[in-house]
Amino acid sequence: MRRIKRLDEGVRLRLDDENDLWTASQLCSPGTQVGMLSHRRDSTTGTQADSRAKSAERKPMWIVLEVQETAFQPFTDNLRVHGVITEAKIDIGSHHTHVISPGSEIELTREGGLSRADNSLLKEALSAGHRPKCGLLVVESDEILVFEVAAHGIRDVSQFTMRGGGKRADDSTSVRKGFFEQAAKEVQLVFPEQMPVVLCGPGMAREQFEKHLRNLGAKNQTINTATSIGGRAAANEVLSEGLADSLLGEHALVQQVRAIEEGLKRISTNGAVAFGAASIESAAGQGAIETLIIEASMLRGTEESPTAQWNSISNSVETSGGKVIQASVDHDSGQQLIGMGGAIALLRWKTE
Repeated sequence: MRRIKRLDEGVRLRLDDENDLWTASQLCSPGTQVGMLSHRRDSTTGTQADSRAKSAERKPMWIVLEVQETAFQPFTDNLRVHGVITEAKIDIGSHHTHVISPGSEIELTREGGLSRADNSLLKEALSAGHRPKCGLLVVESDEILVFEVAAHGIRDVSQFTMRGGGKRADDSTSVRKGFFEQAAKEVQLVFPEQMPVVLCGPGMAREQFEKHLRNLGAKNQTINTATSIGGRAAANEVLSEGLADSLLGEHALVQQVRAIEEGLKRISTNGAVAFGAASIESAAGQGAIETLIIEASMLRGTEESPTAQWNSISNSVETSGGKVIQASVDHDSGQQLIGMGGAIALLRWKTE
């Protein structure tokens, strides 16, 4: 994401890749004015010729709308922003939908300027620069799980299972070899050479699988690391324990996962942690919060939502020198955060 221009009450941005769309989906909250080059059908160009109707022309124009709702599917390449047109050559007051994709330039403005939460999230996105997506494979002798790690989420890509129970077969070695070769071919098709790949798992099967990848000509940068467990839990262990920090350490996702996991660990040991709106608000009032991890959309919403309370809490945390992490929910730890009410606070000391 790049900032093209500062505006009196907002900013003009260029979105470079899919990772920027999650940030844009949060910034395009209800009430925000979003402007971009779009197309609108001009009804004055429709004609009736030779008893056959001619449809109105779709004309390119700069359209600004006031956002009413957004629709964003993680790991896709478009964000749909729906609202009412406030500035355009035609149809002011009509409904319109912006389709925002990588490469789009958008202007975001809000009366009185962007909120503190929006400016904080935008600053983080601009400073992060381009973080490439990464492949993550959990390799066991009879199963391979394939994930894609992006800046704000982890996506299930595929799962390969050795049918027929290779562990019990008389010729299990040859069966496993065929299984690894076929899976390696599929993985090579999924991940381009420029995408780094993390191989993990509890045994030595990951090293055998890496050899099959190399034999097929794969040139991806690769990290091979051991985990204490297999399955999806192994992928979470890589993120939370920093087993592949040379590739993933700078991703916002890793910072979120580690903070959430630390909060859950402190809950299990009766440590310095707070969860629930009342408890977190009390801790913030005492200046006790070192890090607040909160689901990003809870800082944005309508007047009927508890947005104002959470914005007040986050402002109090930052004023007392604490850190606010605006988390996504497109990963397992994010779902655990939702189960805790959407926010959890790591404290400097235990509070009553």
